[in-house]
Amino acid sequence: MKLNQENLIASSQLVDIYRCGNTCIKLFKEGVRKTNPLYEALTHSRVEDTGLPVPVIHELSVIDGRWAIHMDLIEGKTLASLMQEHPENMEQYLGEMVEIQMQIHSKQVPKLSSLKDKMSRQINSLPIDEVKKYELLTRLESMPKHNKLCHGNFMPENIIYNEKGRYVVDWIGARQGNASADVGRTYLLLCLQDQKVADRYLELFCQKSGTDLRYVQRWLPIVAAAHLPDAKAQEYDFLMRWVDVAEYQ
Repeated sequence: MKLNQENLIASSQLVDIYRCGNTCIKLFKEGVRKTNPLYEALTHSRVEDTGLPVPVIHELSVIDGRWAIHMDLIEGKTLASLMQEHPENMEQYLGEMVEIQMQIHSKQVPKLSSLKDKMSRQINSLPIDEVKKYELLTRLESMPKHNKLCHGNFMPENIIYNEKGRYVVDWIGARQGNASADVGRTYLLLCLQDQKVADRYLELFCQKSGTDLRYVQRWLPIVAAAHLPDAKAQEYDFLMRWVDVAEYQ
């Protein structure tokens, strides 16, 4: 199969995404270990089994020596685009975003990896003060152990609206764990874009889900630390401010 440059939809450090009729092909770049596409395909297919509105994977193949995942092409507008085009509807969009996330959290996928284990590995890998690292890991271990489906990167950019409904994409970070940790990550990522929008998102989530705001806030230092290994340079200082666990005892 030959993929034409004019059909290239998007590109990142790890993949190129091509349009191919009613499907898209996620083509992993040369040098990417096969564990990446295999793990992503397995994780995504397990999420598919929940019945949530997500793209369906049709095939896993090798094209010109590069691993490829073939899945539904979901066309439409991202929620991020809609928010930018119609800021007057921000309250409505944030409410819908929270409802979608709560729908995700209502599902259980027992075979998914543990979010808490992933966060523990990420924190252990940090080149930070050992005392602070110990405090973070101790707090993580003390948090309630849940097994709810967590997206791992739930942002407006990964929610697509079209005439058939609302779809959620990019499930590579999906794990089972505590919903408030998932919410904490979304909140911090939104803060990097717009603090007011992030604050309102968190307020709406707590209101609609009946979650105590302070409970989500207790997760924030942990979530910030776990995100540090993948953080961009311009995000580092912001996240480090949240890692100061003493303030949230």
